[in-house]
Amino acid sequence: QVQVVESGGGLVQTGGSLRLSCTVSGLNFDDYAMGWFRQAPGKEREGVSCIHWRGSITYYADSVKGRFTISRDNAKSTLYLQMNSLKPEDTAMYYCAADYRPQCDYVMAGADFRYWGQGTQVTVSS
Repeated sequence: QVQVVESGGGLVQTGGSLRLSCTVSGLNFDDYAMGWFRQAPGKEREGVSCIHWRGSITYYADSVKGRFTISRDNAKSTLYLQMNSLKPEDTAMYYCAADYRPQCDYVMAGADFRYWGQGTQVTVSS
């Protein structure tokens, strides 16, 4: 059984930083691309970032480019999202997901991701 578990969310002030982690079990983690998504109340889910199976290629939503960094440690079956210079508009539930494929693309469509975590809340106060 595949399990995807996010951690690291919390409350932070504008300009602060957080690092999210996502641990995956029951899956050959290094065979698949991974992604981070977020959903704010009343808004649609959006792709934040994704990373290819070897970690060599990454994509970011325009809204987070230059502030967020995605990375992975295949030996630990863990995905990370370093979030710096946080803004109130970054407030959302953040989800980790495993792609069906070893390579993701800039579209980051949710339908391309097979396994999802329960999410971790990030709240940025102004």
